[in-house]
Amino acid sequence: MDFEDTKEEAEYRQRAREFLTKNAKPRTGKGMLYRAAQANESILREALEWQTKKYEAGFAGVTWPKDWGGQGLSAINQVIYDQEEAQFSIPRGIYDIGLGMCIPTVCTWGGQEVRDRYAVKALRGEEIWCQLFSEPAGGSDLAALRTRAERDGDDWIINGQKIWTSGAHYSHYGVLVTRSDFEAPKHRGLTYFFIDMRTPGVEVRGIKQISGASHFNEVFFNNVRIPDSQRLGKVGDGWKVSLTTLMNERFTIGGRAGVDVDEFIELARGVELDDGPALKNPTVREKIADWYVASRGLKYSHFRTMTALSRGETPGPESSIGKLVTGPKLQNLSAMALDILEQGGVITDPNVAPMAALFHQTLMTSPSSRIAGGSDEIMRNIIAERVLGLPPDIRVDKDVPFNKVPTGKGSK
Repeated sequence: MDFEDTKEEAEYRQRAREFLTKNAKPRTGKGMLYRAAQANESILREALEWQTKKYEAGFAGVTWPKDWGGQGLSAINQVIYDQEEAQFSIPRGIYDIGLGMCIPTVCTWGGQEVRDRYAVKALRGEEIWCQLFSEPAGGSDLAALRTRAERDGDDWIINGQKIWTSGAHYSHYGVLVTRSDFEAPKHRGLTYFFIDMRTPGVEVRGIKQISGASHFNEVFFNNVRIPDSQRLGKVGDGWKVSLTTLMNERFTIGGRAGVDVDEFIELARGVELDDGPALKNPTVREKIADWYVASRGLKYSHFRTMTALSRGETPGPESSIGKLVTGPKLQNLSAMALDILEQGGVITDPNVAPMAALFHQTLMTSPSSRIAGGSDEIMRNIIAERVLGLPPDIRVDKDVPFNKVPTGKGSK
């Protein structure tokens, strides 16, 4: 691995640092709370202002081709900018799904007219996108979806339901995968669209989360009519288009930042237990050591990705490994933080709780990180098959027509 920036990378890092220092405040524990899960009109407005500044300064769409409205730079430039931005308190998460997953798919499979219409507006922050994939009966199997798309002349009629759609309540557009052929095997009967979330027949219902936020949503489609011009890829070729989104999703989610051992140490320094300072307690110190080792392992795995990107190579499965390790670590770390706070751990008011209730919110939201973008089990399968070379799971329904796949307890 190469831990040093090249001359060009160092110059780009300095440019990014100067932009951020001039336009944003250094991050603190409180600054990390500023996320999409708490989105309201004020945060959406500030997120728009920040995204527009990034675009005008040339730090939005760093790796996107210029005909998408991007900068046409290498992936290592994006990594460098993300590293520098992580040190500042800015609105986070509002545009991650749209810019990380949706627009790259739209631009890859849509024509130049589609790119011209949607890419730059998204980069500037003027339009927000969501991802309409998961369904109530599908679990982690995207190809088991049942939302129906029926052709009607030059239009399509959509009926069905999606669930766990992040940010649907404030999104302007979404990418949508449907089933257009129930007689084809499940991976070969899908068709992919993008859709205006304000189209008649689209209904968004918020899901109240245990954290108190309502970031996830149910989305219902009741005879929603959309033109064929909003189809991406060929009819029945939706799985291939979906893979473009999913590959971007793994990278986006695998790279998300959160609380870590440094924040825990900061908390432990100020907490007194019965036997003295929390930071000197043997059990606490043992946990810190475990999390420190895991964090550094993730850090150096990320450096492998950086090295590959810097050399123009394709990185390996680091994102899946990072996601698999990070989810449980976040849960355990935040739970231990509340344990050492003892009765004070029940205080969730960010104006009163230590570190603005950062660990309380992390404990409530961290379980979703083990599901979103692929569950722990999916990540283990990826690592087993693509890293260890183990045989893939047996898929008994792989070539069975979808309407013949057994469903429910009474199916045969």
